[in-house]
Amino acid sequence: MDLFNLSSQNFPFQIPNMEGFRCEFNQDLNGYIINVPNGEIIYIEHFFDKKISDRTLEYFLENDLFDWKIANWREFDKESLSNVKFKNINWHHDKLNMYGKELFLPRYSAWYGDSDKPYTYSGITLQPNNWNKGLLYIKEQIEKLAMVKFNSVLMNWYRDGEDYINWHTDAEKELGNNPIIGSINFGATRRFLLRRNDDHSVKIEFPLKHGTLLIMRGELQHHWQHSVPKEKKIKETRINLTFRIIK
Repeated sequence: MDLFNLSSQNFPFQIPNMEGFRCEFNQDLNGYIINVPNGEIIYIEHFFDKKISDRTLEYFLENDLFDWKIANWREFDKESLSNVKFKNINWHHDKLNMYGKELFLPRYSAWYGDSDKPYTYSGITLQPNNWNKGLLYIKEQIEKLAMVKFNSVLMNWYRDGEDYINWHTDAEKELGNNPIIGSINFGATRRFLLRRNDDHSVKIEFPLKHGTLLIMRGELQHHWQHSVPKEKKIKETRINLTFRIIK
């Protein structure tokens, strides 16, 4: 494979055909290793098979009140989730203070990790919930590939295509220098975009599917931003986990 002739390859993602970008399929990983200026990305389209992915999504949303597959979670946009007794995940709806107003984030979230690893982002400080068996299983599988030990995970629940996350980096001081981020997706396929901090026209796009793993490492978080944009046509739910190492 000519690593530098990206235009001749049919990749399941979009990557610039320009100097500094290389991509190869790794048989051992059953996925792609993508080298970009100031970073490296691993993309494994089917890291977890459908059976495990289906059960994982169910595990995250099991509760005593609603059938998670047909419930209209959008109805809870301006309410607390405390009345929904989720069996396995402590979901909540965070708010931001912007221009003197409290605004709900366009997604639900949960923070799990070691007991001494709080996390602050966008002015929100999260205290970790205790690990459970389901999260530990996922963490251990990703750690085998990433060859690191994660101590925390941020879970984001995108109820449908109206939920999103704006351009940002995972470069908070708690994550240290050159953080490794392990991102696993369950549910609806969503677009995951990256762009250079110093040139927003340089972009990469990945489809994060049911069971897809994306690992970001090297200097990536210091030189690239990422986002999950709105996709109004998508009606299905999606849950993303980003495993991290809090220093």
